[in-house]
Amino acid sequence: MQMRQRRFWTTAGAVAILGMGATPSFAADATSPTAPLPINGADTAFLMICAALVMLMTPGLGLFYGGMVRRKNVLATFQQSFIMLGLIAVQWVLFGYSLAFAPDAYGGLIGNLDWVGLRGVGLDPHATYANTVPQQLHMVYQGMFAIITPALISGAFAERMKFSAYLLFTLLWATLVYDPVAHWVWGSGGWISGKLGALDYAGGLVVHIISGVAALCCVLVMGKRKGLGQEEMHPHNLTMTALGTGLLWFGWFGFNAGSALAANKSAVVAFVNTNTAAAAATVAWSLIEWFHKGKATVLGACTGAVAGLVAITPAAGYVTPMGALAIGAGVCFVCYAAILLKTKLGYDDSLDVFGVHGVGGMFGALAVGVLATSTMTSLAGVSGDVGGLVDGGKTSLLGGQALSVVAAATYSFLVTFVLLKAIDLTIGLRVTEEEEEIGLDLTQHGERGYIMGVGELFGNPTGHDRPPVYGGRIEEQVGV
Repeated sequence: MQMRQRRFWTTAGAVAILGMGATPSFAADATSPTAPLPINGADTAFLMICAALVMLMTPGLGLFYGGMVRRKNVLATFQQSFIMLGLIAVQWVLFGYSLAFAPDAYGGLIGNLDWVGLRGVGLDPHATYANTVPQQLHMVYQGMFAIITPALISGAFAERMKFSAYLLFTLLWATLVYDPVAHWVWGSGGWISGKLGALDYAGGLVVHIISGVAALCCVLVMGKRKGLGQEEMHPHNLTMTALGTGLLWFGWFGFNAGSALAANKSAVVAFVNTNTAAAAATVAWSLIEWFHKGKATVLGACTGAVAGLVAITPAAGYVTPMGALAIGAGVCFVCYAAILLKTKLGYDDSLDVFGVHGVGGMFGALAVGVLATSTMTSLAGVSGDVGGLVDGGKTSLLGGQALSVVAAATYSFLVTFVLLKAIDLTIGLRVTEEEEEIGLDLTQHGERGYIMGVGELFGNPTGHDRPPVYGGRIEEQVGV
């Protein structure tokens, strides 16, 4: 009898202890004020798929950039995108998500550190962010945006930055530029969305403008590639670039439609507008190039597609399909002109990051103030009668969009400049001239992207008396 009583009280105590530590989803009464919000299965599945699509964009970007450089730099260029899947994902979990999306710490400028290490970021929905899916899903979805944004910058200084400097720069840039600007626009209490009333559906401001302007700053600080204008620097593998473009277009549906954070009408609007703008831009760029150069190139079609995708990003859920068509076609003229102007101004933006992402992002952000309609903004959850110039001649939104562009671009340029100067004074930004001549694949990673026959396998790639050894025996480099 005593044994049975002892077992009963032991079991009851264990149940009580487990009950006190149970997740609120199970312990709280559904009718109580503290009960967690219910999870919507369709929204959750949709956002998980979208997060995976956005993740695919980063290696897709690596292929897109990798095909446009010389073959001695293809692996290094791809790695500059791929490594972000590790480096920035870890930063995001440790403190990046908290800085961007935790409750405001000071005047709409930055989030506090309450969510460091995902403390308090659980599997229940959050009332402010994606209130029908687990907050951890919102965290990982937004993390994919944080990952690809610094990778975009790498195309500007392709073929000349040290890998160690790149890792340090992107980590600091993500922390000091991306995270604050994400808070300004999308965070709880952010000043751009709260005080200016500016709209950015999926990252024209947060992703493309700040990365494009940072890219411009990088090339101005670092200077031109060795031999530019004297050596052959054409893309080595446009098939790879075309494949990367396809992956970017595919992933962009998750980038834009997923920004609705639910499987709803606004997501459908963004999905349709994304494809419409990209299609219009592909055709428009090809026609511009055809009239200007006499031929429509594959590289031009790929560049146009990306420009259209960039420009529709801030407007994806706020315009009609005809608005998306206008954005996709219109952005090609300004981006094409920006790339032509680059040659006259003399700066070496290797893969036209500023010309496409910076200029295209600005065009798209301003286009919101012109082409947004109150019908679409209300579908996207924007309160009030918010529209652009085409919607009854409303001007306030365009003003807010213009101010947000200036603020984000200026902040990104200034912080990027300080970071570059600090890194250059400490560990140095650029590889040596000899390393640049050999190529970053061998000098930074000890590998070759291609082995083009026995002559190259055992020959001297540098023209010096003794070929340098990078990464061990040549048999190791080719897997012998």
